[in-house]
Amino acid sequence: MPMDRRTFLTSSMAAGLALKFPAVVTAQAGKTYRTALIGCGWWGTNILREAMASGRCKLAALVDVDQRQLAKCAAEAAKWTSDQPKQYEDYREMLEKEKPDIAIVATPDHWHALPTIAAVKAGAHVYVEKPISHTIMEGRAMVNAARAANRVVQVGTHRRVSPHNVSGRKFLQEGKAGKIGMVRCFVLSGGDGPEEPRKNYEPPKELNWDLWCGPAPMRPYNGDPANPGRGGIHPRAWRSYLDYANGTLGDWGVHWLDQVRWIMDRKSPHTVFSAGGRPIKGKPVLTKEFQTTDAPDHQVATYEFDDLTVTWEHRQFSGNPAEKTESVGCFFYGTKGTFHMGWQRGWTFYPIGRGEQEIHEEPKLNQPDDQNIKELWADFLNAIETGRRPISDIEEVHYSTAMSLLGMLSLKLGRSVNWDGNREVCIADAQANQWLRREYRKPWVYPEA
Repeated sequence: MPMDRRTFLTSSMAAGLALKFPAVVTAQAGKTYRTALIGCGWWGTNILREAMASGRCKLAALVDVDQRQLAKCAAEAAKWTSDQPKQYEDYREMLEKEKPDIAIVATPDHWHALPTIAAVKAGAHVYVEKPISHTIMEGRAMVNAARAANRVVQVGTHRRVSPHNVSGRKFLQEGKAGKIGMVRCFVLSGGDGPEEPRKNYEPPKELNWDLWCGPAPMRPYNGDPANPGRGGIHPRAWRSYLDYANGTLGDWGVHWLDQVRWIMDRKSPHTVFSAGGRPIKGKPVLTKEFQTTDAPDHQVATYEFDDLTVTWEHRQFSGNPAEKTESVGCFFYGTKGTFHMGWQRGWTFYPIGRGEQEIHEEPKLNQPDDQNIKELWADFLNAIETGRRPISDIEEVHYSTAMSLLGMLSLKLGRSVNWDGNREVCIADAQANQWLRREYRKPWVYPEA
């Protein structure tokens, strides 16, 4: 679409929309919080950077099972602060010795529940990454632990504070796209064809692989010794191994399904169906010598609410050259037109009326990663100091995480499931309910809600 056919919102109008609903809070000068980072990979380091930039945090401790990650994070943190954080391999020892005011949990997904629960019980407020859990009942246990300890738990769904997401929500809630009957969420990317099995290796001496696997099954270590950031489970590709995460739907899906719940003010779907597989990547491989990922290379999920249909689609092949918008986001289909909520390109409304012009708003994202962690951290501190619930409260994102996990549950079962969102059970479905939790590898104990 030619640029001159768009009607761009002026900066003043965009600012007004962002400020009216909901307001993005800025942290005020006050108490300094002793802060610990659990999980010192690249994303945990991003969060820690914003925590320290707030001027309200003293870096007390770094925790990681990989000494290489610890060293890299410590070297990066030294660029921002003169604090001398203690370094730990085990979060339990850190919590006992350091007693932080705030814990950031930025581990792989299978390690979100236990450190979060332990941290709130130890008196810390928590900023935990999405998805909050690997299984639905872990999430419920996390919510209940946070409430019992009266601790603030913020989840890293930072799109709830991104200015264009805030103004887009207002646009939709004011009915400017009409009544919304359907929402399509998607992440579409290219790929390299069939996946070749990679050789298994002994874990590097700097990595406690048993502790990395923790409560999840213990797979053979897999990676490229000469290029540890490429391929393999650790440190970057674990999201594609279903023992430790839930694929693209468990990763990107939480962001966009959370947007739908937040914008449309819905709690839980009543019916979920999903299909997908690995026709391009090929059948998963897991032997003593070799392995591949096992997450689907494409997936479609349908979520039925009483008066709304929501779909999820991801594809790791072919990309998305056919649509005008970027390859991520949500299409809200309304009686007055189609609204695309995106990421790096902001949002656009495409009216159906003849002669009506498109409306577009550019994003306001922070560098270096085109995100809005800074604003979400400010909201977190304000929630701690005022006693209110944060904008990405643990319970809200528990429901969003559950949507993703129900999609994965339906895929594994090969059929639809009927969901009771109040009781958090699959209705009259003992087989499906078994998948709401899983057995932990000993000696780890599954958290009880």
